[in-house]
Amino acid sequence: MIRLMLADDHAIVREGLRQLFALLPEFQVVAEAADGTSVLERLRDIPVDVLLLDMNMPGLTGESLISRVRAHYPALPILVLSMYNEPQIAQTALKAGANGYITKDQDTDAIVAAIRKVAAGGRCLAPQLAEQLAFLSTRGPFESGHTSLSEREFQVLRMIAQGLSINEIADQLAISSKTVSTHKSRLMEKMGFSSTADLIRYAVEHRLVD
Repeated sequence: MIRLMLADDHAIVREGLRQLFALLPEFQVVAEAADGTSVLERLRDIPVDVLLLDMNMPGLTGESLISRVRAHYPALPILVLSMYNEPQIAQTALKAGANGYITKDQDTDAIVAAIRKVAAGGRCLAPQLAEQLAFLSTRGPFESGHTSLSEREFQVLRMIAQGLSINEIADQLAISSKTVSTHKSRLMEKMGFSSTADLIRYAVEHRLVD
């Protein structure tokens, strides 16, 4: 029996996963969480074999949450199940301590296989991301410059490029406007941008926005 915690801020996603695992006798959903604080609280009280974790939840999230979980539970397999299919976000998650990274557009067989793999001590990565990561190191420094960003900085970059204001980004990420501005300043410094127009141009040219 593999005991699972489902960590995702969308109730409909958790419900769908719960129904999937209810059909598979080897899995048992023993805990759920909708934000990073709840993840840490549940882990203190409930034995878990695999943490199935979304990268973008309110409050403590992404690489910060993964690092925190890894520090307190070094042996716990963490499998990220994310809507983001950008290789730099997967790379950030794996560096922070995740055992695997797959995307929500994978079929159920792929998700189940990934859970089994990390539960057995293995590592996994969505095939399309593995291929993209393999080519990141062959790109020029400007082309791959956004890989130096943290997961949160990359989120802010994309949201600014999509036309959201600082306050709108703060509301969506459940953080303060000051924190968003700090992320923006840091990412612009890392990337060598002198204006928001440079940021938007870069995001469009590198297809970082939908």
